[in-house]
Amino acid sequence: MLKPYLLAFALLLPLSAVAQDKPKTEAKPAAAKTEAKPAAPKTDAKPAEAAVAADPAKAAHPQVVLHTSMGDITIELYPDKAPKSVENFLQYTKDGFYNGTVFHRVINGFMIQGGGFTKDLTQKRTRPAIQNEANNGLSNLKGTVAMARTNDPHSATAQFFINVVDNKRLDYVSDQSGMTYGYAVFGKVVGGLDVVEKMKAVETSAQGPLPGDVPKIAITIDKAELVK
Repeated sequence: MLKPYLLAFALLLPLSAVAQDKPKTEAKPAAAKTEAKPAAPKTDAKPAEAAVAADPAKAAHPQVVLHTSMGDITIELYPDKAPKSVENFLQYTKDGFYNGTVFHRVINGFMIQGGGFTKDLTQKRTRPAIQNEANNGLSNLKGTVAMARTNDPHSATAQFFINVVDNKRLDYVSDQSGMTYGYAVFGKVVGGLDVVEKMKAVETSAQGPLPGDVPKIAITIDKAELVK
């Protein structure tokens, strides 16, 4: 059954040129004529930053690969549409935050959510929440990736979810409430959608502090890696 919004367990809130006058000089006697010296030969200019590799994070659409226990998932990011969300996701990726976390909430016909709990379902401490960027023209369609949050529209930190069906009801409608503010899409699965399809079909149950929808066999994110 499609749930109206991501539950409060979704995220852990933070426990928080100046011109100068030329000096006057005395006139000097004309210098004796000397043979003109040839101009020094020009040297080739060194290419700027030639030895520095391109930074994948500065690509128009960076890509992050989630190496999971069920296979690799490649996510293309859209900093032109959701700059804060993408910057946030990339920083957690660079910090190794997602390594060893799990997809702790799987609902077939809705979405799969992860990025906040360890394998023993301990919730990880995060950086402060970011501004909701749901009003960016991107829709929660199948295969898109969005920021998870609580009922507070501006409570997203590290957790994210992958839509396994079209979930347009999660799109921005207005800023009147958490229900209408929507969930910010910031990327899309461009590789490994078959892995997502396998994930959504796993058996789930209540486990640890979570009331349900937890995979009986943990689906781990062994490593999140910025590749492009």
